[in-house]
Amino acid sequence: MVGPRTGIFGALTKDHRDQLMSLAREVSFETGERIFNEGAKADRFWVIHTGAVALDLHVPGRRPVVVETLGAGQMLGWSWFIPPRHWHLGAEAVSPVRAYEFDAAAVRELCKKDPAFDHALCIYVAGVIADRLRAARVRLLDLYAPYGAGDVP
Repeated sequence: MVGPRTGIFGALTKDHRDQLMSLAREVSFETGERIFNEGAKADRFWVIHTGAVALDLHVPGRRPVVVETLGAGQMLGWSWFIPPRHWHLGAEAVSPVRAYEFDAAAVRELCKKDPAFDHALCIYVAGVIADRLRAARVRLLDLYAPYGAGDVP
């Protein structure tokens, strides 16, 4: 099974990669640029080509907490895939970023037309979600667990 660590292009057949890339648009973000904010409408996603993006979580009364940093080959954004389609985290470029941007509605339309593509994308996005939840959990435990609390099973 091909998972999120091999990247979306490794999770898809050549035909499916070609179909997806037909919808791609190259974009760039400068260091410090906000790409999206927690709670905003999620209507697109990106595959990072170069650079790094920090995923952060809003904490009332504090600066956003970085829960994970993404780099080349990784998918930025999964909230577009599952209703209500609002970002669960925020994202900011921590270095200059070049990425492929995909319109979520167009990709979902492709999924409707091709069940095999839909299945492969669902498996991949589910793996991304699981990885992001694990990373957020570990980071939050690092920040907020009492010293010496030990590992939580």
